[in-house]
Amino acid sequence: MEFWDLAEYRVEPHKPEILDSSEEGRAVLVNLPAGEEMGDHQVRERATVVVILGRLEIETPQGQSASAGPGSMVVFEPSERHSVKALEDSRFLLLLAPWSLDEHSSVQRWSRETG
Repeated sequence: MEFWDLAEYRVEPHKPEILDSSEEGRAVLVNLPAGEEMGDHQVRERATVVVILGRLEIETPQGQSASAGPGSMVVFEPSERHSVKALEDSRFLLLLAPWSLDEHSSVQRWSRETG
């Protein structure tokens, strides 16, 4: 087991920290100062953003937007374009996962049983 306290972990602005990386995916901790933005971009994997501290404005070119604070989670499909702006000093966990839910029957079964 590995453990990180994401609220206290030291990560410098503009220097995302890869906390874990494997074939199954990556976990990246990002520190984005207030007013700064990760402009319109995309990643080829499925991307999940989990806000740890602060507040982010997340938008897609299709006009979808979310004001996301601590505890919020936003998921993007592979190659889905989006932008992320820090409304205040923010820290978020970016999870990049190349596999799809359809490929994992045990996860599907658990989702059906608990959903």
